[in-house]
Amino acid sequence: MEARLTVRTWTDLKNALSKILFWTSDCVGSQEFVFRLIGVFLAATASAADLSGSASGSGLRQSAWAEYVEADFPFFSSVLDARTLGTGVLSNNITPRGILLNLGHGCWACFDTDLLRMSALWTGQGVTPVSMSQCSYHVAGAKAPEGQEDLPKPLGTPWLANGIYPGWQMGEIFSLNDPRESGPDPREVGRGLLPGSAGQFKSIHLVQGGVRLEYDVAGVSVKEWPAAQLEQGLPVVQRRFRLDPVPHPLWLILGCRLLNANESFKAVLTPGQVAGQTVAEIIEKADGLLAVRVYPSEKPVEFQVALGMGIDVTPWGPSGDDRAQKPSPARWAQAIPLRAMLAAEKDAYGVDNIPLPLENPWKRNVRLADLAFFKDGRAAAVTFDGDVWIISGLVGELRSVSWRRFTSGLHEPLGLCVRGDDLFVVDRNGIWRLRDTDGNGEADVHELFSNAFAQTAETREFAAGIRLAPDGSFVIAKGGQQGSTIGKHNGSVLRVSPDGKSATVLGRGLRQPLIGVNPKTGLVTASDQQGHYVPATPLHVIQGGQYYGYIPLILPKEKYPAAIADPLTWIPHPINASGAGQVWLHDVGMGPLNGALIHLGYYRPELFVVLLNERASRMQAAVVSLTRNLEFAPLAGAVNPIDGQLYVAGFQIFGTVAKQISGLARVRYTGAPCMLPHDVLPMEQGILLRFNVVLDAKKARDPVNYSVERWNYTRTASYGSPHFRLDGSKGQESMVPSSAYLSADGKSVFLGIADMKSVMQMRLGWALATREGLRFEQNTYFTPYELTQFDSAAEGFGPLTIDLMPRKAPGGIALAPASAEEGGRVSELMGCVACHSADGSTIGRVGPTWKGLYGSPRVFVDRSKALADEAYLRESIWEPSRRVVTGFEKSDTGMPSYEGVLSEGQIESLVLYIKSLR
Repeated sequence: MEARLTVRTWTDLKNALSKILFWTSDCVGSQEFVFRLIGVFLAATASAADLSGSASGSGLRQSAWAEYVEADFPFFSSVLDARTLGTGVLSNNITPRGILLNLGHGCWACFDTDLLRMSALWTGQGVTPVSMSQCSYHVAGAKAPEGQEDLPKPLGTPWLANGIYPGWQMGEIFSLNDPRESGPDPREVGRGLLPGSAGQFKSIHLVQGGVRLEYDVAGVSVKEWPAAQLEQGLPVVQRRFRLDPVPHPLWLILGCRLLNANESFKAVLTPGQVAGQTVAEIIEKADGLLAVRVYPSEKPVEFQVALGMGIDVTPWGPSGDDRAQKPSPARWAQAIPLRAMLAAEKDAYGVDNIPLPLENPWKRNVRLADLAFFKDGRAAAVTFDGDVWIISGLVGELRSVSWRRFTSGLHEPLGLCVRGDDLFVVDRNGIWRLRDTDGNGEADVHELFSNAFAQTAETREFAAGIRLAPDGSFVIAKGGQQGSTIGKHNGSVLRVSPDGKSATVLGRGLRQPLIGVNPKTGLVTASDQQGHYVPATPLHVIQGGQYYGYIPLILPKEKYPAAIADPLTWIPHPINASGAGQVWLHDVGMGPLNGALIHLGYYRPELFVVLLNERASRMQAAVVSLTRNLEFAPLAGAVNPIDGQLYVAGFQIFGTVAKQISGLARVRYTGAPCMLPHDVLPMEQGILLRFNVVLDAKKARDPVNYSVERWNYTRTASYGSPHFRLDGSKGQESMVPSSAYLSADGKSVFLGIADMKSVMQMRLGWALATREGLRFEQNTYFTPYELTQFDSAAEGFGPLTIDLMPRKAPGGIALAPASAEEGGRVSELMGCVACHSADGSTIGRVGPTWKGLYGSPRVFVDRSKALADEAYLRESIWEPSRRVVTGFEKSDTGMPSYEGVLSEGQIESLVLYIKSLR
């Protein structure tokens, strides 16, 4: 096949790459090559091609980023799939938590921080660039496939590999079995750290010339310096060790000699003896397995093992080399000064967009996932690509904001926090404490503070966030989508003890939880996404080890799960299609929002105020929009202790309509009147609203200025849920307020509504004005589990008899006529564009493109066929799971039914819109 692709803009490039990926989708291993080709191509064309149309908001060309793996940094973190390197004990060789060491001279090694083993040693070009962070680094929105079928693999010639067993063992003999307790799926190798005192990884030290690894083995402290050099033009790898006194025999399993490592491969150990006493010797088994036996010693033990294929393989260098002890010099001494422009908004809360240091000397992409503040107002920000930046100047008019890189090498981190003066980051390896021991402004020690919880190689088991609790413990969240095996802690929220030594599950059964922790009370909240048995967007209180309803794709869904915990509130999917993190505004300068809980919306960038209701026997809540003036999709936020304002950060990795790929913003209280309610309280006779401003009395007392709807969802094995009236029919039930009363202070309204009942979802809207004539319209969404009594006198209304006489509904709202233009608007409102493109691109999409869909032949997983005519399009909107197109059956991101959600006119508009994309 011959095809021509014209590439003039960044959009052209994305579309071209989508087509390449489609053409190669049936070729084994070809997409790994394509992703690597993409990276090489983009780096090579950085100075030659102006691929404009960037969504980064900076004008920087997308092609300008250097390689994801930086050649001058000694390690990065990644999963490593070495299952194809051998048979037998090597056949399941996956490293979920791997430190990939760039030893120089084309030599690479992967150190497993759970099993303390060197899982693979090879020469070549690193790994295939297919991880979620690496494949999306140059191509925003590209995603790694779910599961463990397409993971990073060694690129080059393998020398040695180890199976799933400890790399260090105590005793007269060693075992090639995994001593860790199995999880729910015995096939899963991501079982966490070694039991008891068998071993524990401690830290990575960046030293002159490379790294020093430190870990404990059966109570013995071990320091290791891995390195490589050329001998007679051939690479030689050396592992140099220093052990504290060894009270018992130890084994170091070097690995199995691989078929690719020819007969000239050698392993040489020196010194084997000290003062006539044998301290260590290499043993080679008949199957090619190499091990070092370390003998008991009352004194510290030092030795080197050189590995290579040359004639002369000789260990080098004294073990007391000063360079190997001293921290490495600063790599990123240059700070990046930037200036933000304050928002010219007249609302109570303005959004100041803060530029990112995208133009930097290292050509490093900056995709912010989270930020945290030190006591002095400096912020630490972590990127999905494993970097941490320190930001200063986040105060006042933001005229002198300065960015400086602090460290790199982390494994797809999505969260960080500050405890005291210490900075902690959570990534797929665990919780790291980052330390700058020599005061040069960069971290030279990565201390693995805790890996007391398990981690699999599943591409969606993200380290989704970390928050500090009032008692000094940490709350972390882990992604739950699983496509190959079932892990121990996937889809859970855990509490890690203040010392990092233990972890307990606070909640489980979550798809992609993003969390918040109340710094005063310790209350843990989490959002999640709509899915199977999760009919809309939930906002949860996480407690008691409860189950929250999510079932991974690979488990059967026919049986309704027992004991699913209900959320704090449901939020309709069109309103908040993808929930993100939460932030508490305690001890801040945010005016009427002081003490409030803020919930972040991702798909359509938005901040919501969560109005807690603790009057009933269980906590309830309502949400109301604070602002949509964000240029990027927010994931997390934090409060600056100096200026008392809220800062939010995020980046594009999932579906979003955001303009920027990543961003940082300050939400600033301007002092203008705040028309947001601070209470929405469902009661037996209606709903009580409390505002922060005095209201226009005439508008407030007119029931016509309010609209109310309610509906239920249903938890089923289908993705999402239609809307159901209380009588079981599909749709939403309008409720007409009978009366409206204004409190004596003019700041509260009680709506008299007949037939109030517990229901899964209510919407209340209003069109009001302040006493000064400022008009405002808002909607709030809530789940009234319990209805409390309304005491009019206690609530500031005086004696009242609530009028609940039925009223006629006001004249219907004129709906937009069906049109392709209206269909485009509906597709954005309902979140369709997160999964379906309109331009033919497929990168980052989990559903088929709409471009050219109408009139095309469709082939389904049951091998049946159909033409994509109007009837098919309508069926796909009403019953999307009835017929699934081949190639999309393995996606854990299903499509909900819009029956009872969209009107007939909206469905007609969607059909017209899809038809227009020929």
